[in-house]
This record gives sequence, C-alpha cells and structure tokens, in this order.
Amino acid sequence: MDSAKILAIFQEITRIPRESGHEEQMTAFLQEFAAKRNLECKTDKIGNVCIVKPASAGKEKVPTLVLQGHQDMVCEKREGFVHDFAKDPIPYTIEDGWMIAKDTTLGADDGIGVAAMLALLDSDLKTGRLECVFTVSEETGMDGAFAMKPGFFSGRTLINLDSEDEGQLFIGCAGGIDTFARFPYVRENPKNGYRILRLRIGNALGGHSGDDIEKGRMNTIQQMARFLYSELNYDFQLIMLKGGNKPNAIARDCEATLAVPDLDATVDRFKSFSTCVKQEYAKADPDVTFEAAPFECTEKPIQRGVARKLITSLFTCPHGVETMSREIPGLVETSTNLAAVRMRKVGEVEVVTSQRSSVSSAKDMMAAKVGANFKLAGAKVEHASAYPGWKPNLDSRILKVCFDSYKRLFGKEPEVKAIHAGLECGLFGEKFGDLDMISFGPTLRGVHAPGERLELASLDKFARHLADVVTTFN
Repeated sequence: MDSAKILAIFQEITRIPRESGHEEQMTAFLQEFAAKRNLECKTDKIGNVCIVKPASAGKEKVPTLVLQGHQDMVCEKREGFVHDFAKDPIPYTIEDGWMIAKDTTLGADDGIGVAAMLALLDSDLKTGRLECVFTVSEETGMDGAFAMKPGFFSGRTLINLDSEDEGQLFIGCAGGIDTFARFPYVRENPKNGYRILRLRIGNALGGHSGDDIEKGRMNTIQQMARFLYSELNYDFQLIMLKGGNKPNAIARDCEATLAVPDLDATVDRFKSFSTCVKQEYAKADPDVTFEAAPFECTEKPIQRGVARKLITSLFTCPHGVETMSREIPGLVETSTNLAAVRMRKVGEVEVVTSQRSSVSSAKDMMAAKVGANFKLAGAKVEHASAYPGWKPNLDSRILKVCFDSYKRLFGKEPEVKAIHAGLECGLFGEKFGDLDMISFGPTLRGVHAPGERLELASLDKFARHLADVVTTFN
C-alpha cells in the first residue's frame, strides 16, 4: 500500500455523492468493494459499514485492530458556482503539491481516511485481523456512531483516520452540542415611499468551527447583524435575512433584504461600515466582499418588533473562543459558532449555533449562555446533537506504537496533541467502554469550506506511517 493507491481510490470517491444524510451511493460502493474481494461485510440499519480483513498467516494471534472513518462530507460551494452535490463529481485540480477543490469542498474530510482503509483492505500487507468501520452522518451530529449497536465491531484498539495534520497524533477531542433558536413572525405592509435594498457580505474564508475558530476569521452573520443593529435608528424594515449553512462551518456569506426610507444614505453608511470592517480583518480575512444594490422584491417585511429582536440577539450572540485550555498550551477549551440564519419555513426564522468544549460542564454552560441570549429575545430554543469529548490517555498502548513507528520512520518525534474539533472517538469510548484509541491523518487545509486542499507530500508520509503501524502492531 502506498500514497498513489490511496490517492487513486480517493479520486474515485470524489465522483460519489455523499452529503451527510445521503450516503446511500457511498455505502453501496463500500459493499461492492468488499464483495469483489470476498471480504466479510456487514451494514447496520442506519448505513454504517464494517469490512473485515482476516489475519495474515502467522498473525492469527495479533489482537484485532479497528480502523475507522466516516462516509459523509460537508457540501459547501462558492456563491454563484453551479454544482449539484447530489450528482456532480467534485471538481479538483492538483497544483504545487496540493489537491485542491477551488469552488467546493474537496471531501478529503474524511474521504482520504476512507480511501486509506480501502487501500489497506486491498493490500498484501501482513497484518493481524482488521475491522474497517465506515460511519454515516458524522458531520451533522455523529448519527451513525450514535446509532451503532454493541458488537458491530469487536476490536478494543481503534485508529481513527479523521485528523488533518501530518506529524501529529491526537489522543483527545472536544465534545459538542448544537443550539437552535426559532423566531415566529408575521409580515406587515411596507411603508409608502420605501425602496428595496439588498446587502451582501461574502467571500469570507469560513472554515471548520473546531479547527479554525481561534484564527480570527470573519463571521459574516455577526458582521451583518452588527450593521443592521447600527441601522435600527433609521427605521428600516427587514424583508429577508440569510447566511451560513452547516453547524460546524463558520459563516462565509450573509445577505439581507431591506425596505429603507433613503436608499442612497443607507448605501453610503454600508460602504463606510465595510471600510472599517475590511481594516479590522485585513490580516485574518482579506478577501471579504461587501455589496449594496437596489433590488426588486414583492415579499412584505417581517413584523418590526420581531425583526428588531432577531437583529439584536444576533448582534449580542457570542461567537468564537470562550476559554483556552490551562493544561494544554494553544488548545481551545470552549468555543461557540454562530453558524446560520435562515427563513426555515413560512413564518419562522431559524438561527443555528454550535458549541464545543473539552470540559463537559463548560460545553453545557456555553450552550445555556447562547440559549439564554435568544430566549431573552422571545425565541424558542432547542439543544440537539450532543456528543461527548474524548479524554487523553498518555499511557495508551497504541499511542506508544504510533509514536515509536513515526520516530523510527522519519527520524523525529511526532507531536502528541488533543484537538478542539469533535471526533467519534469520544462517543465510541462512552458507548463501548475500554477502548484504546488514537487519531492521525495527512495534512488538510480549509476543510468545511470551498478551497479545501490535501497536501500530497503529507499523504505519502501518512501512508508509510499507517502501513508500518498496522504491520508492527501486535
């Protein structure tokens, strides 16, 4: 098994639709892969797949090793780019040592981990018994891991292949929860003489709400709410507000449609606002765009009182890092992400947020704090998709195997870290008890956002490391 084999399989995976909740074609691909190689394969009711490779001759007494990744991907695209994730292959290019999807997400999170497992299953490496577990809907709440029944896999040592920094071994992660706020509304008549204006903030970097939350990138919903709050004294009417997408992605775009008494004056204030904000984010998010233009619209405005409460609560909603870890330097301990606002159905605006923490009580506190902010504004608040963190174990046996392997192969020690993003390891540990776990992978950048990329040199090192670990594990 080498990186070329992994890359070839991943390139095949980029042609398979696999948005969270719609992994049927990916599940079928895995089943067919196993069938062609006469490998044991089972699939549970939700779509999780486990493919088993029997032990090589002479390796029958080696303990079973579980390798695990997720079938689904976050589907994001640049505003205006025509792409249907339900049927279109992911468009990518290879430039300067990187595999890049410039206008969509690449899906290397976690398609490259899936590809690595399939390459192992198809290899002639001498290993003990391998159980390769492929979960569904990890990105939208770890639904597959939550639904998995005891006994779906039997090994007690698990390697998760869903990390994004080559040369780093992860032995802990944050837990998380999503918080939803819903504002019911009715529409009112527009005021006489008011003109319609559409405002847009776009082309922000966005990114993963765990891996990138401390980078200071712009949240476009937060900035749009900031401007609209400053405009409340100018008596505008809100017709539409939408921005962001997935709970685990930082909002890259936001759009508002207003009825305003003085269109030119509002545009001038928005231009002045954009100048200030661009200066604030000149280093962290330099390519953000601001647009303001007259717009044709027949929809009536949202009732004034509800619009004011919605805007105010979005403006005051926490976003970003709450606390840093006092035990692990540089690790975010607790954070919250103002992820999306949308007209979910007629008569309701939905606000989507997500909270993460490596401390369970702090995660619950952060969710309660965000919820209280919206409750004060009269919204209905609901918490969902909670998952546990994964406590580091520095005495882990698989950590020693992976650490020693890396040092032997590359002549230097890998970093041993915890991650602020959520991994299914925490849930597996809580559900299935005494598991010895680790997570590692090649270098990915920009996951959960268009421009996601995979470093090919790191893929080569990752392939060598993984092959060495599975053949030396005993």
